[in-house]
Amino acid sequence: MGLMLFASMNLKPGIMENLLKNAWQLMFWKYLQVLSKQSPPMDLPAKEVPYLKRAYDGLEGPVSSFIETDKPDWIIQDFAPYWLPAIASRLDIPCCFFTIFNASVNCFFGPPSAFWESGENDDSSIFETVDIKLSGVTDGHRISSAINGCAVMAIRSCLEVESEFLGLLENLFKKHVIPVGLLPPTPPSPDTIDEADNHEEWVRMREWLDKQEQGSVVYIALGSEATLGQSELTELALGLELSKLPFFWVLRKPVGSTGDLLSMLPVGFLERTRGNGFMCMSWAPQMRILQHPSIGGFLNHCGWSSVIEALGFGCPLILLPMVNDQPLNARTMVWKEMGLEIERNEEDGSFTRESVAKSLRKVMVDEDGEKYRLNARNLKDVFGNKLLNDGYVQRFSHYLKEHKHGHTKTTNI
Repeated sequence: MGLMLFASMNLKPGIMENLLKNAWQLMFWKYLQVLSKQSPPMDLPAKEVPYLKRAYDGLEGPVSSFIETDKPDWIIQDFAPYWLPAIASRLDIPCCFFTIFNASVNCFFGPPSAFWESGENDDSSIFETVDIKLSGVTDGHRISSAINGCAVMAIRSCLEVESEFLGLLENLFKKHVIPVGLLPPTPPSPDTIDEADNHEEWVRMREWLDKQEQGSVVYIALGSEATLGQSELTELALGLELSKLPFFWVLRKPVGSTGDLLSMLPVGFLERTRGNGFMCMSWAPQMRILQHPSIGGFLNHCGWSSVIEALGFGCPLILLPMVNDQPLNARTMVWKEMGLEIERNEEDGSFTRESVAKSLRKVMVDEDGEKYRLNARNLKDVFGNKLLNDGYVQRFSHYLKEHKHGHTKTTNI
């Protein structure tokens, strides 16, 4: 949780030594006992997240001392260290707010002032706001303070995908918005053998995938931030079976669960789908799976990173959003015909096995779903274009150099 980067465009003598020397101070020493037995932050029970935020806020003093001593050229941050801009302002060091959410999501949430307003308006009557401040500071306060205090905003997006939303975002936030590209991960080289190639589980997975026809398999992975309830798991499993498509399913155990995950599947499901499906209950190399020629579609939660990875390989999307920005990402993907969302009940959000099977077959094999397959192949030229995306990063780096601490020159990107 939380991002802090201290950028020195020309590395000053001793800055790395000082950072390493004081690194022990930049740790969550006060609250580690609370979190020490937990998995990564995405697995942390919601009731304990405020303690993580309090621990993060405990860095204010050590970070302030480091900045005052070494005076970096830029500070790049997210919403968590809301106290950073005030420290940087005293030292005339510019801050950049970096968001991993795409432009359409940020536009939906609105400008920083929207996180402060508490009066009655049309939005508040439609959307119920839940703002927990057990950590001492609300997330709304963190976000608005961080954005307002930063000179510019950097965003994981590009003009080729979200030109209309990037323009709207600048108007809403009254701040220069810099797209840094999609930051796609480097795909594994098919000619290079690494540790994953010799990993026992991957060898087993690859052997199964190699036996399937090209573009015939639907890959299912729903991320790490949400897990399916029993009824959802049942309908998804029976929907996969009903579709009659080969499937590779990464099924994650719910946080805190000690039961047998396979026992949650419908009775007889494994026997009926044996040979037509591959069940993975643990580690899975997503990039290698998406890269495999047998994969013809990706049923996913519509997390922005997963969308970028899939379209980087030209893989069509079947969308089942769960939490956070995922439903908003899904709306944008559907609007731009980048993917098809599984139909849900508008009142309770439930879905049926029939809607799962229908969506899978439409995107994977049906004639009226050819547009999704074609669009995915075309979008590979953007999402999987290393030269294009590296260019955004280079322009961002150039902007930071031109506007670093002590410079006043302005350059638009």
